[in-house]
Amino acid sequence: MSESETKPARVLIIDDSALVRELLTGIISADPRLTVVGTAPDPIIARDKIKALSPDVLTLDVEMPRMNGIEFLEKVMRLRPMPVVMISTLTREGADTTLRALELGAFDYVAKPTQRLTEAIEPLKREICDKVAAAAKSRVRGLPPAPKPVRAAAADAADPSRYAGLDVIGLGASTGGVEALGELLSAIPPDAPGIAIVQHLPGAYTSRFAVRLNGQLPLTVVEAEDGMPIQPGHVYVGRGEKCFEVARGAGGRPVCRVIDGEKESGHLPSIDRLFASLAAFGPRAAAALLTGMGRDGVNGLKKMRAAGAVTIAQDQATSVVYGMPRAAMEEGAAARQLALPRIAAALLEAAAGKTGVEK
Repeated sequence: MSESETKPARVLIIDDSALVRELLTGIISADPRLTVVGTAPDPIIARDKIKALSPDVLTLDVEMPRMNGIEFLEKVMRLRPMPVVMISTLTREGADTTLRALELGAFDYVAKPTQRLTEAIEPLKREICDKVAAAAKSRVRGLPPAPKPVRAAAADAADPSRYAGLDVIGLGASTGGVEALGELLSAIPPDAPGIAIVQHLPGAYTSRFAVRLNGQLPLTVVEAEDGMPIQPGHVYVGRGEKCFEVARGAGGRPVCRVIDGEKESGHLPSIDRLFASLAAFGPRAAAALLTGMGRDGVNGLKKMRAAGAVTIAQDQATSVVYGMPRAAMEEGAAARQLALPRIAAALLEAAAGKTGVEK
């Protein structure tokens, strides 16, 4: 084990509240994986401290004087990309703010309590430390290019029969997935098979995530509702805090199932549950497991592969966190792993019935 792997990650805390800075310093300093090298009450001071202290990871509030956290995050990811964990009260109610931070390359977020902070932050200690520690080890991609307006006109659509080889495609992602899904889906044409997605997000965020994707892509993106038929050129985002599955409807065509249920693999909705439901479509389905911590999706992907579906894992070089994809490869759930820019093409090859697609 190298010295860099044994040394605690250096953390700079940026928050305009002196109480929050004190609490976070105590929480993070108590974790042997981490050490707090400094704090800053606003981004202007933080900028100088980043230069002086060279931290490995930042914790960043959103609402601050002189420059808000989103503006500062964009500057950091453009000029000096580094791991950032957003810790702010606005991340709970301001879903668009959180999603924007994740699109800009923030590693993850923690919603801090709005009342009785000293007591209410106690249950969040493990989450804060685990996310900051994971961020310090993550791959930072820097600021992605601004999404281009790519909504296609009807004349751009090809013959719908060219992708008749699949009924449905599944995608699962966690940490780093908001950015990864946006990139992957931007390469999917509007006549491709319908796509079902689980991205680990709270209940209040998934509808806003669907709205944002819908405005950026040539596809129609919606938050899934129970009974919705899965149609070509459409993307269905699993609702936070609900189970999301795909079942056979009239004529054997895929439909969304959105129901109450318990967490599976630690998540609701669960990628495992979605992928397991897609196994019923056998070789008429394909799925890709993208960046994220843990192993949600591995068991479901394994069932899909056993049923003859095309199964793909994102590679390490393009994953923000090579956790779920690594487990999928190590356990034989994915037939192959590909760089993120290659995954869309591979799914479309399967949908076009190209021979030689590894299952």
